[in-house]
Amino acid sequence: MPANLGLTGGKLAQCPDSPNCVSSLATDPRHAIAPFALDRPPGAAKEELRAAIAQLPRSKLISETDNYLHFECRSLVFRFVDDVEFHLDAATKTIHVRSASRVGHSDLGVNRRRVEAIRALLPAAMRQAPSASPAR
Repeated sequence: MPANLGLTGGKLAQCPDSPNCVSSLATDPRHAIAPFALDRPPGAAKEELRAAIAQLPRSKLISETDNYLHFECRSLVFRFVDDVEFHLDAATKTIHVRSASRVGHSDLGVNRRRVEAIRALLPAAMRQAPSASPAR
């Protein structure tokens, strides 16, 4: 398991230089993706996230805390593992997301498509944080 998973200083890790990662904390367009809205109590929001990801094939919850969720998603053919993380930031009413491949250089857009698929499965009020711009 990668050493950079989880929260460090209250934030998700930055994406590497490779294009196989997206994050709502990224400031460059290649890696940036909009965060989700934390419009309900964190427990209820985590339940919505778990339910959405349960609809994705080959996805498994790995760890959870009061303000963090980590899932593994495996590719169909080669079973490559991608890590999908969520940080529920109650102070900013934002759910930050990071989805990154463990191996390889390019993911052919898989991580971005996965986050957008999760977004589409969430209630409308959670789909986009009010400021929708990456945190700096």
